Amino acid sequence: MKGYFISIEGTDGSGKTTQVQKILDYFTQKGLPVVFTREPGGTPIAEKIRDILLDGSHTALCSTAEILLYAASRAQHLEEKILPAIQEGKVVLSDRFSDSMVAYQGFGRGLDISWVEEVNAMATKGKMPDVTIYLDISPEYGIMRKKTDSEHKLDRLEQEALEFHQRVYEGYQYLWQKYPHRIHRVDATQSVEEVFVQIQKILDSLFEV
Repeated sequence: MKGYFISIEGTDGSGKTTQVQKILDYFTQKGLPVVFTREPGGTPIAEKIRDILLDGSHTALCSTAEILLYAASRAQHLEEKILPAIQEGKVVLSDRFSDSMVAYQGFGRGLDISWVEEVNAMATKGKMPDVTIYLDISPEYGIMRKKTDSEHKLDRLEQEALEFHQRVYEGYQYLWQKYPHRIHRVDATQSVEEVFVQIQKILDSLFEV
């Protein structure tokens, strides 16, 4: 089997963590070798960068430094973990990848989209997921989920104002419409089970085992 690269994307509170576990169970049941990873992070070096990026006390971090840290994390992650796993014929499932940079730093922070795409291209060397699962949920509902979860401590980005998350959401809508063949939209307002039914249909169309 050739390697395959899948990313799962969405605004904060879209339910990615829950669906990731269901997707991993799906591949296990199919007998397919799967590697789960996340961004920012995924490797020891990239995880240290993650700590800097998501620490809620780092409010002084400027937008340019932020995007370059994300790029550094992605470059290391791709080189050390994603590409080797793909070359070994494994399925790589990543919680976030390059689309997050366009949505969060491009639309959310208001950085020039063409420059954001250049930074992304430099970090990824042009490597994109084969398929992206986009969990579509309004930022109002998603952030409410996060803030009402007593066991969850909000990270630096989750602490941003609702207007920021609304711009991020607009970014995801832009990406979904720009790359309809790669990005598969899933209505994430439904129950956990109903959301996974949609995801499973996408996966079944890709992996006939």
